[in-house]
Amino acid sequence: MFKIIFSDIDGTLLNAERDLSEYTIETIRKLSKADIPFILISSRMPAAMRHLQKKMDIEHLPIISYNGGLIIVDGKVVSSTEIPIEILTELHKFNEHQNVHLSLFHNDEWYVPRDDFWTQREINNTRVQPEFESNQNVINKWRKESKGAHKIMAMGEEEKIDAIMTFLLQNFKDELHLYRSKPTYIEIAPKAISKLTAVQHLLDNHFRIPLSQSMAFGDNYNDVEMIRGVGMGIAVGNAKPEVLEIAHMVTTPGKEDGVAKSIMELLKI
Repeated sequence: MFKIIFSDIDGTLLNAERDLSEYTIETIRKLSKADIPFILISSRMPAAMRHLQKKMDIEHLPIISYNGGLIIVDGKVVSSTEIPIEILTELHKFNEHQNVHLSLFHNDEWYVPRDDFWTQREINNTRVQPEFESNQNVINKWRKESKGAHKIMAMGEEEKIDAIMTFLLQNFKDELHLYRSKPTYIEIAPKAISKLTAVQHLLDNHFRIPLSQSMAFGDNYNDVEMIRGVGMGIAVGNAKPEVLEIAHMVTTPGKEDGVAKSIMELLKI
């Protein structure tokens, strides 16, 4: 029997309006009554996840942000893995010639260098407002505060993103996870973590539930390890071929309530 569920958000849980359907909300509320925790696990920042938790009445539950780089339980950070400021500095130097958009994230801080197409797109996707600050000023600030980045988003023209990708692979392939979900995007995270390491951390330290009794939903490259590793890894129908291939089960697409339908079918709540 499955005692806990982890779900990705974008491409997995949301409908065509990039929101939660009433059916999904009702299903998650039923889970709560059945005492089965429903944990959001995403590359998003915490602020872009809390409004979704609120709609489902699961604000009391932990959240896993930044693909596992930040785990928050009862409002407190229990695990934080950051990209070192030195790597961010090197990337910034290289980017002076490329001038792609670098969004910098640390916990609930989100800094953008300018108000451009990419900024507006992310605001629209996440419903969170960033702070406007040059990459250099953020680096200076974080250096003083002994912080690194939980996530860096590089966004721009395909050939410039190619150049950034090549630079990072040549210099930091052992330190960084590079997720390229679109030709114009690279999502940069620390190599030491994944969604699966975060799931394992919460199960071991907070819930005391074995991995075999956990279920997870996802659609993208950053979900592969988690879907492969949990007791029941489910891919939504619109998932990348690599995810569909390793999933224990495939449900309907995310926009068609695939997560909620599977929960109802498998758990009979």
